[in-house]
Order: sequence, then C-alpha cells, then structure tokens
Amino acid sequence: MNWILLQEKIGAVNVIKVTEENKLKGYNSDYYGFKNSLIKFLGNEDPKSLKALILGTGGAAKAVIAALDDLAISFKMVSRSGSQYLLSYEDLNGSMLAEYRLIINTSPLGMYPKVDTCPAIPYEFLTKKHYLFDLVYNPEETLFMKKGVEQGAKTKNGLEMLHLQAEKAWEIWNS
Repeated sequence: MNWILLQEKIGAVNVIKVTEENKLKGYNSDYYGFKNSLIKFLGNEDPKSLKALILGTGGAAKAVIAALDDLAISFKMVSRSGSQYLLSYEDLNGSMLAEYRLIINTSPLGMYPKVDTCPAIPYEFLTKKHYLFDLVYNPEETLFMKKGVEQGAKTKNGLEMLHLQAEKAWEIWNS
C-alpha cells in the first residue's frame, strides 16, 4: 500500500510515527480499520451494489470516504446544515433511504455519556435490506443501532474497527 498517496487521499491523520531521521510522519489507521470491518459486515453483499450515506463530516468521515471510494461504493454526506455538497438531515426521506442502504454514523452522537442521542434520520423508512455501521463503540449498542434493529436493519458498532486500526497503528510504529 502506498501510504503517501493514501494519506493525501484521506487528508486526516490519527497515527504519528517518529522516523529514524527524528521527523514526524502522519498516517491514518482508521481507513484500514473501517474498510476491513465493513467488508466483514457486508458478508456476501456486493459492495458495488450499495450506495451509502455518511453521517458527519469530521476526520473519521474522511477515512470512511477513502475506503468507500476504494470499494467503489458511491456515497453522499449528511450534516446538520446542508450545503451545495452536503445533504442535511431534513433532506432525507423514504425514497432516499430506499436508494441508500448503507448508513454510516461517523459523528459522536450516541457515544457515552450522551447515550440518548442519535442522528436525526427517518428511521421508519429503514428495512431488513439496510446496513447501519456506527463508528461509536461505547455503548455497545447505540440508539442509532437500536432504532435500526427495530426496523429489521443489520447493525454493527465500531469496536472491531477500533481493534483493527489499533493493530495497524502498532504495525506502523514498529515497522
């Protein structure tokens, strides 16, 4: 993997290594963790058959974007205030959720201690054909995930992603 090109593509760093020349070099292990966890989560589903909604626009979203791009999964981003390039939560409706069956929460909504919060999507339009991936891992099942399960959606939290990105960080530091 060409880390330099990948870092430029992602535009966010979450691992810093001190080189032999005593310089700092940045990497992103979230990409690796998310991509590999997502592939396992989707099982036999062809990733190219999916379209995704990315909830949130922070650094983790940048790694998710790069992974989805590499998996040829088209996506749209959703934020509290939409723009020319972003959907707002108010833009989401039944026909959009019928088209976008992979929904990825990259925001901190639902994370401990504010476990009673979740992204403001129209959960009533979710079905058993939907996949909800929440990067949050504490609590184990977020309100976002609970509301998805109530509609029959498949859900996954970010714990496996955390483990995979930590293993990748360890590999980077020790290479």
